[in-house]
Amino acid sequence: MQRSEPTRGDARRGDARRGDARRGDARAILHIDMDAFYASVEERDRPELKGKPLIVGGMGARGVVAAASYAVRRFGVRSAMPMREALRRCPEAVCVQPRMARYQEVSDQVFAIFREFTPLVEGLSLDEAFLDVTSSRQLLGPAEAIGSEIRRRIAKDIGLTASVGIAPNKLLAKIASDLNKPDGMCRIGADNVVDIMDGLPIERLFGVGPRTVPAVHAAGILSCGDLRRAGDQVLQRLFGKHARAMHDRASGIDDRPVE
Repeated sequence: MQRSEPTRGDARRGDARRGDARRGDARAILHIDMDAFYASVEERDRPELKGKPLIVGGMGARGVVAAASYAVRRFGVRSAMPMREALRRCPEAVCVQPRMARYQEVSDQVFAIFREFTPLVEGLSLDEAFLDVTSSRQLLGPAEAIGSEIRRRIAKDIGLTASVGIAPNKLLAKIASDLNKPDGMCRIGADNVVDIMDGLPIERLFGVGPRTVPAVHAAGILSCGDLRRAGDQVLQRLFGKHARAMHDRASGIDDRPVE
């Protein structure tokens, strides 16, 4: 795709990116995502399941996969997949019924650890949350040290693993937590945000779904970097009133607070 010449809109967005980076340097946001949570709880509670291709989900005619262990993901099994398709891909998979009360109990233990580090915890589900540790750094040290200690506590006290993303905002923290899974940690900051975001497939960006992808690809936009560099007319044609928001996302800009 040919790069368009810079416009005044591009310059304004560049200023916004730099301003966001300056504001972001004062914030430290963690996104913590438990690894294959339901399946990991089952493996912990039943050691004989450890390492096996494990599926947690309903077994009826309309059953779907609620969680898949990393051993079964190698066969292409994923959450929300129809159970019939999952078993076609991995006939030897071990299937167990979900125990939601148990997962809630373990989730409460995980979130109790989160709140030892900051009162600003925004739960997204039983197994993931945003933590604003900006003020916690004065007492507990850098965000990386806080993230490492949270992972250590979860492993020691609960016997599970978690992946942590560290960034100046929620958008980047969530992206970062997925880049070094399972049982990993990744930081995105002003020094590497362009390199990381520009290399991400456009499908990884919230707002680009299956129905949008063909038109976006047809416009020559295959990565977040392509979207970030695209001209205003292209963005307007593809995303309409959401053009500016999509450009900001591709640039790693996000001012939402942790609530």
